[in-house]
Amino acid sequence: NNGTKRTLDFIKVFIGGISALCLARDTKQEKWRKIGEDAVTTMTQLVENSAWNFENKLCLLQAELYYLNRRDSMAELAYQASIISAHDHKFFHEEALACELYGICLIENKKLSKGMKQLRKAMKKYKTWGAMKKADSVKDFMYLVNKPAKLWNK
Repeated sequence: NNGTKRTLDFIKVFIGGISALCLARDTKQEKWRKIGEDAVTTMTQLVENSAWNFENKLCLLQAELYYLNRRDSMAELAYQASIISAHDHKFFHEEALACELYGICLIENKKLSKGMKQLRKAMKKYKTWGAMKKADSVKDFMYLVNKPAKLWNK
């Protein structure tokens, strides 16, 4: 079915773009940045056709690109916009993903309390969506983040 193929193409652009931008941040390889930037461009075009379906995805891709470029204030605003858009449009799984990535960004920028709040929100949204394994994965990550603090304060 042609509609199914198009839907899968959109998902591939979104998930591929998010993954590439995370890899660009971790590896510093330009090829990943390029894939992420291309995803932002494609998603921008998709928003013109359906803001309802693609606005939150574009905001999240932009947030990850801002974060990669160390434009942290812009990244925070874009993460927040993605979370609000996903919530308003009832994309709870994408709201969870935006909260999770925003939480990681905050933690990596030494904003532990604010980051943990976003991760708790992500965990709750994943559970609401029925993704218990994913919620457990976020919980495990939160434990690892807190573990050094607990060891340090002994």
